[in-house]
Amino acid sequence: MNLSYWEIKSWLTNLDFTIIGSGIVGLNCALQLKTKFPKANILILEKGTLPQGASTKNAGFACFGSLSEILDDLNTHTEQEVVQLVKKRVEGLQLLRNTLGDKTINYQQLGGYELFTKQNASLFQACMAKKDQVNQLLEPIFKEAVFSIQQNSFRFKNIQENYIFTPFEGQIDTGKMMDALLQKVLSKGIKILNNVSVKGFSENNNSVKIETNLFQCTTSKLFIATNGFASQLHIPEVKPARAQVLITKPINNLHIKGTFHLDKGYYYFRNIDNRILFGGGRNLDFKTEETTDLNQTALIQNKLEALLKTTILPEIPVEIEHRWSGIMGVGTHKKAIVKPLSTNVFCGVRLGGMGVAIGSLVGKELADQIIM
Repeated sequence: MNLSYWEIKSWLTNLDFTIIGSGIVGLNCALQLKTKFPKANILILEKGTLPQGASTKNAGFACFGSLSEILDDLNTHTEQEVVQLVKKRVEGLQLLRNTLGDKTINYQQLGGYELFTKQNASLFQACMAKKDQVNQLLEPIFKEAVFSIQQNSFRFKNIQENYIFTPFEGQIDTGKMMDALLQKVLSKGIKILNNVSVKGFSENNNSVKIETNLFQCTTSKLFIATNGFASQLHIPEVKPARAQVLITKPINNLHIKGTFHLDKGYYYFRNIDNRILFGGGRNLDFKTEETTDLNQTALIQNKLEALLKTTILPEIPVEIEHRWSGIMGVGTHKKAIVKPLSTNVFCGVRLGGMGVAIGSLVGKELADQIIM
């Protein structure tokens, strides 16, 4: 790229901190760094026109895990680890709300519901059997019972007669959240360069040289906040996981309000602007969905439409207005990876589909890696 003296001087010189990724983690990391080091020169590099991964593409669930998800986690994590995961999600959501304000992100605590299909009777019974045990496990965090039973008041079809309900789950407007975060970052004098892909980096004793598709630059410290794309920067513990989503056209007198989980959280839907936003289905073809390709597949989109028409809105004709995909970062463990990769390079990745919940906290923890 043929850069001018002015461009190099104003954007790419004397960089104290450079962050790769302008999603929830990257932006919160930048804000925390600016608070700790007010005079620091901070640059964020973003490969998309908008944040490329999941930060502007998620479903806007302010959640901490459905009962079946928590039980699933207990099969692979200790009780202490699961409690810590839930605690961090709750703390992360509170940090997000404190940072931007509930009105700004249109936070609404309408409650969360877990549905079980007719074919999933055994999963429902397992959740019922363990409900009180999980409530007791989480009582130190919420100070009261988290999960209870409710009848099918929303008139869904082909499901068990009862839901599992939590009053502590909410929803946000993802677009408003990210717009507010971007504005807050820019107001602090932090620079963002879009459509810049980082190809690699090399470290000297006191600096990191960054190679992008457009230019080279040098920074004192480098922070990787690319989550689902982390493996492209040689962080092998993170695998990409595509999440496909659709949204309906407006529906008159939509009676469904809240956030809803189905099939261990592999499907999820909610109300937004008199529409139903519906996503998931990664479990239909895990291998194909282990990708950074932002397209959709007929297999998953057809399944989402079928569930929409047979289960969620069986008596209401609906039209699909838009479809999209986002890229999450997952791995063998649910705990996010926040650590130094070397003396001057740090990462905050593997949010496990909980970016809205823990992104702000991971960003703060990433910035806290610096002790100066």
